[in-house]
Amino acid sequence: MTVFDLSGRTALVTGASRGIGRAAALLLARQGARVVLAARSEGLLDEVAGAVREGGGEAHAMALDLADHDSIPGAVRGLPSEFAAVDILVNNAGITADNLLARMTLDQWQRVLDVNLTGAFVLTKALVRGMMRRRHGRVVSVSSVAGVVGNAGQANYAASKAGLIGFSKSLARELLSRGITVNVVAPGFIETDMTAALPDGAGERFLEQHGLVRLGTVDDIAAAVLYLASDEASYVTGEVLSVSGGMT
Repeated sequence: MTVFDLSGRTALVTGASRGIGRAAALLLARQGARVVLAARSEGLLDEVAGAVREGGGEAHAMALDLADHDSIPGAVRGLPSEFAAVDILVNNAGITADNLLARMTLDQWQRVLDVNLTGAFVLTKALVRGMMRRRHGRVVSVSSVAGVVGNAGQANYAASKAGLIGFSKSLARELLSRGITVNVVAPGFIETDMTAALPDGAGERFLEQHGLVRLGTVDDIAAAVLYLASDEASYVTGEVLSVSGGMT
């Protein structure tokens, strides 16, 4: 028996064009899943799809704007037949618009919640009905330690990520009897394009402040996603898996 075997499963990963989403999609594909790669940037998605196919996997790139809520159900209905029965949903896409609360605009607040939380709600609702009919499914949402402990200057982002946790725990209870698990991965400080844009020395100061040995990698998070997407985690639901090097 192969551990973490996803052969015959179809996974849809949002934010799959880069960072955590890209790493998760590539790992799920290596374990046998067909992958639907969803993001706003089709050009970058084509590169990821090419990498999946080079490894012998199957991939479909789908342009998806999670801020355009009305377009999401139609995008799901438009999936090719061989990718239409989605067994694994990875809600990974997210944006930031950081500011101190006193300076944060309503637009900054709303844009982040529209993508990170409401977009995940609309997409999950569109896909979970099929999972219920098939009586099997995995929903894995990528939150953040900011949603657990908060972070100054990120009230909107932390609220959206905390909302994902509450949403997932509630949905897990709704779907207990349907063979569907719903879980959350909460990354800590991860080396991505987003953190690379921080001022010089910010990463080192963060490590020192929290007593961490190293920054996390996208592969650390992808491995957690794979576990929760697999049959090996069939008795795990409603949980938050912190992958943060001990921050929480």
